[in-house]
Amino acid sequence: MDLDNQKQIKELDKGFVAESISALPEQISHLIEQAQEFSSPISQEEIDSIVLNGMGGSNLGIRLINSVMKDKLTVPILIEPGYEVPNYVGEKTLYIICSYSGTTEEPISTYEEAKRRGAKIILFSSDNQKSKLKEIAKKDNIPCFLFDPKFNPSNQPRMGLGYSVFSIIVTLNKMGFFDIEESEIEDTIKLLKEENERYIPEINLNNNLAKQIASTISGKIPTYITSEFLNGNGHIMRNQTNENGKHFAFMLDTPELNHYSMEGLAHPKKNTENLIFLIFNSELYHPRVQKRNQLTEKIIKENGIEVISHKLVGKTKLIQAMEMLQLGTWTTYYLGILNEVDPVKIPWVDMFKTELG
Repeated sequence: MDLDNQKQIKELDKGFVAESISALPEQISHLIEQAQEFSSPISQEEIDSIVLNGMGGSNLGIRLINSVMKDKLTVPILIEPGYEVPNYVGEKTLYIICSYSGTTEEPISTYEEAKRRGAKIILFSSDNQKSKLKEIAKKDNIPCFLFDPKFNPSNQPRMGLGYSVFSIIVTLNKMGFFDIEESEIEDTIKLLKEENERYIPEINLNNNLAKQIASTISGKIPTYITSEFLNGNGHIMRNQTNENGKHFAFMLDTPELNHYSMEGLAHPKKNTENLIFLIFNSELYHPRVQKRNQLTEKIIKENGIEVISHKLVGKTKLIQAMEMLQLGTWTTYYLGILNEVDPVKIPWVDMFKTELG
């Protein structure tokens, strides 16, 4: 497969995935406009923790936010996807149910129990006729952020992260759980527009980092290494590699991986053929983490395994997180093209939902 062959790419990408990825900055701008109309009656003083229930692509946004805003958050965020409401959810919990489609079985099933516990509830969903969260909000007068995802023509949650990330960022910022300047969001959008021009399909392989990384990863099992404020991004890139690329991937984080993972590099012997690591570096990491990443890269190479190292350049944690999100999404898209699959289709996930009934 030739990543510079526009005709081949368009023949595979029947679901407008490239258009959705290109529109990330427009998604953010569009969401900010929509957010002007949303307000929550819940006050910060009523809350001692935030719990989010959302599955797959619908919890990727909060993972990024939780990592990036950890040094600003006034209360902890816990991500609890599934059918159960944790015992610690109660009257002082902000319980967020997030479903891009508004129909996801697991988080919706927890609504009644969370309400019974007296939790303060906010719903997040795209605005569509099938959204059960929209129905719940109307019936029970529950705050619900309904966003119009017009800049996500693929209609896949993992491709609409400008909406899911910033709908929650704006809401929690308005409620006072952290403080983010408008100028930082503007700078984020500006950088994404500039960087996007380097990764689009029209830019050839020799000048396109996303295509280069995808070509290097192709045929191997990638492991993404992140740290601190980028750990949410590592989770996102792993998910997108599986779904966009139909390509298995892992993620690890430093310093945690330094306490166990390195000992597993030696076996099986085919690790040298099958594995490849991609380390995301940043000057915003703790100095000791930066040194750990250098040593981690050295140890991986000494075990005969290939490593790619990439340094992010944005001036704030949020900007670097969105910078990595954009590069990672384009990379996993091109990996799908190299695997000669339609990046939008998720046949096994769809089959599983059908069989589950």
